Amino acid sequence: MKTIAHISDLHFGRIDPETLEPLRKAIVELSPDLVVVTGDLTQRARRRQFQEVREFLDGLPKPQIVVPGNHDVPLYRVVARFHHPFRLFRRYITDDLEPSYSDDEIAVVGINTARSWTTKFGRINREQARRTHARFRASGPGITRIVATHHPFDLPEGSDARDIVGRARMAMEVLAECGTDLFLAGHVHRSHSGQTAARYRIAGHSALFLTAGTATSTRGRGETNSFNWIRIAKPLLDVRRHTFLRESGTFVPLEEQLFEHTEAGWAKRQAAALTAP
Repeated sequence: MKTIAHISDLHFGRIDPETLEPLRKAIVELSPDLVVVTGDLTQRARRRQFQEVREFLDGLPKPQIVVPGNHDVPLYRVVARFHHPFRLFRRYITDDLEPSYSDDEIAVVGINTARSWTTKFGRINREQARRTHARFRASGPGITRIVATHHPFDLPEGSDARDIVGRARMAMEVLAECGTDLFLAGHVHRSHSGQTAARYRIAGHSALFLTAGTATSTRGRGETNSFNWIRIAKPLLDVRRHTFLRESGTFVPLEEQLFEHTEAGWAKRQAAALTAP
């Protein structure tokens, strides 16, 4: 079994400081095999904000897969935005904008969907999809293949459809060819999961998508700070949403979803509400 802590939308520069230590403590105690951070590490891509993020990430378990979000591109510094949008991200977080991790059970590829020419929305291009396809094809049979992006491939009901990553259908068709199992994302600050087959009608392919809420930001959009805890033992995949309880100052698991891989692809097996301690 492999375990992943999936956090997103930290937004250093606009955080709730009461969440930081409880989040760090919760993830350290869970001791995941991998930490995945799906973008918007900062609020305005300022040097000090990246320095604070770096310090926070240094306190979390390794290895880590970290991809940028649209907020990690300078907004008001126009020269920086269009000529070296990821300079500070590369300096303080990672120089690799397409990070990957693999072992004998999982293969994870991060894809940068942030772009200089848009302040909010994201995009994936064919070259990125093909490179990811090639990485997954190099992994062995039975491996759970996971894509990590900031902008999601699907959305909770009632969301703005423009928040779906641009050219999603093209990318989904390419990534279906290599049997991609799970798409991790953030951006909308809402926890949500579902099956890709509901939106993308691709014969023989039904993967899962999973968005994380904001882990530490005050910009909760009506949802409490949270992160996802993923346990993978193919053919089963278990997702638990850990939510911040202000009364106790802790992150606790409040919702669980179990998925199973069948001949038709991934499907929900059960959903359960957990009782907070």
